[in-house]
Amino acid sequence: MSETPAKPKPAKKPSSVRTPNSKASRQELKPLEGYLADLLNPAINRGNAVPGGAAGFSDKPQAGYEAKPSYATERPGGEERPKRKLSKKADAAFIGAEGAAAATATSLQTLLESGNPFIEPGKAWVPHRPPRPDKSEGGIRFRMNSEYEPAGDQPAAIAELVEGIARQERDQVLLGVTGSGKTFTMAQVIEKTQRPALILAPNKTLAAQLYGEFKSFFPDNAVEYFVSYYDYYQPEAYVPRSDTFIEKESSINEQIDRMRHSATRSLIERDDVIIVASVSCIYGIGSVETYTAMTFGIKLGERVEQRQLIADLVALQYKRTQHDFTRGSFRVRGDVIELFPAHYEDRAWRIGLFGDEVESISEFDPLTGQKTADL
Repeated sequence: MSETPAKPKPAKKPSSVRTPNSKASRQELKPLEGYLADLLNPAINRGNAVPGGAAGFSDKPQAGYEAKPSYATERPGGEERPKRKLSKKADAAFIGAEGAAAATATSLQTLLESGNPFIEPGKAWVPHRPPRPDKSEGGIRFRMNSEYEPAGDQPAAIAELVEGIARQERDQVLLGVTGSGKTFTMAQVIEKTQRPALILAPNKTLAAQLYGEFKSFFPDNAVEYFVSYYDYYQPEAYVPRSDTFIEKESSINEQIDRMRHSATRSLIERDDVIIVASVSCIYGIGSVETYTAMTFGIKLGERVEQRQLIADLVALQYKRTQHDFTRGSFRVRGDVIELFPAHYEDRAWRIGLFGDEVESISEFDPLTGQKTADL
């Protein structure tokens, strides 16, 4: 007997097709219950989350700016300031403004245009610094060595620049096309003012060019070169993908390092100094007081122990050697100490002792050992 076939199930009703542009309805969020808002931050609803603020998260009202005519004559503690006459521009900056933002903008504009009204007029402001030690050499007057004379617009430009320096003007601009003699003009200004100069260049190449030109203009004065002494510098780094740490690697140019030491020495010991530098000069290399505290002098006839002199040289980072006599090292031969200064390239010093007394100080050629001068 055959089985009867099962009845097929009814087909399901097809669902509505959602078009790509259709959007799901978003459920409206209920406002935060009062007790929950108080639980999260009780100060918000009371309006004292910020002093003077309104309830909720709205900004507090901007405070008005009320100027006080007696501002310039009162100190924070209630004491009276020394009476100084303020300019009309300064009064307008502090009194005539409406609102804090307008007062701040006006004050800054007045400060930029007329300077600080509390500083005595006619006197340039200089930062406080401790007294500097006396120069050991002093230097000589700037004397320019050139077969050319100022011509064209150069005499007028030189006169205006010198006059501006005499008036203590902080900013002066010398404009001219390439080859118009701007370097020669600046050299003339240095000679007429007899003041040390710092010449900044954007890169080492231009700094080297200016150094050569000023060295030819002032052969008898201290024209120095101060740039970064790194030939190659790679800072330390970390590569997260490979978990690799790369150590710092650098290569120092000994010649430039010597010139940096020479520039620092000239600033300490001489007045007739012209420094040609790159942006490397803005980074500190130590205070003048610390630098001069590590120096010492030796004179003929002075009594000094050889052991103490050697210890002082080692404290100054000089390396004692017997064979490889290079810059920044010294050697001892009996009662004679030969020293190769860090700022010289072809000159060294020989100090002869007789017991504990300095018998002779001379300068010699470190390559040949021949004496060149008595010091």
